[in-house]
Amino acid sequence: MTKSSVSDTEVATAGASAGAAVVRAMYGRELSRIDKGAGDFATAADVEAEKAILAVIRAARPDDAVLGEEGGQQGTAGARRQWLVDPLCGTLNYAVGTMLVAVNVALRDGAATVADPFSGEVFFTDGESARVRHDGSGDALLTPTSATRLVDVNLDPPFPNAPGFRAVDLLAHPEFVARFRPRVVSTTLALAWVAAGKRAAYVTDGGGFTGSVHFAAGIALCRAAGCVVTGIDGGPLEEAGRGLVVAADKEAHALLMSMTGGRGR
Repeated sequence: MTKSSVSDTEVATAGASAGAAVVRAMYGRELSRIDKGAGDFATAADVEAEKAILAVIRAARPDDAVLGEEGGQQGTAGARRQWLVDPLCGTLNYAVGTMLVAVNVALRDGAATVADPFSGEVFFTDGESARVRHDGSGDALLTPTSATRLVDVNLDPPFPNAPGFRAVDLLAHPEFVARFRPRVVSTTLALAWVAAGKRAAYVTDGGGFTGSVHFAAGIALCRAAGCVVTGIDGGPLEEAGRGLVVAADKEAHALLMSMTGGRGR
């Protein structure tokens, strides 16, 4: 794979697929944990998957910088282009033998790929359209829909918008119970599932979503697929800086805004 022969989308997809292969191969092993503090940790699978992804990016895009979840900032200082890599989204799930994880590779403001190591699904976007490939089969356009009425709600701390907004309170909201059903899964897998029509929406508190190795690929997919992406107040994500709501369509988004106190769009 050389710089001139492949597109950014192909680089992102090849990188995510290489990382997914490592995650899949190491699944079920007893892996030591690398403590990151505040209850967070990585495993050898995170580290090795990131190495595999970086090898792909370096071979195809040697002049680009990379921000990796495990390795931090790497590459040419002041590089115009930067790749964002989360080699294993859902490390806790993975460490306890749960297959709800994803591998994320995104070019900042460009192509992005989310790979599910266990389903074989690879979700990707060139920044304009979003598609899915399953076990090497033909590509299918992602079509968001809120028909499932399933909403993934991230219940992990921190809660910077409490007490005004707490995701856990949403689950007890009478209108939420009447219109939706809650689920909890790994962040990026949940976002990919909204883009693919497997989930109606995803809701989380927090901030720093723009340029995040954890969220960049999933948000790029959802935007390219035509999902509604805002803060919990309904404002543009870049301006809001307050939580994240990704909905499959305007109806689901408006319903969630009425429950979170947002103004809708």
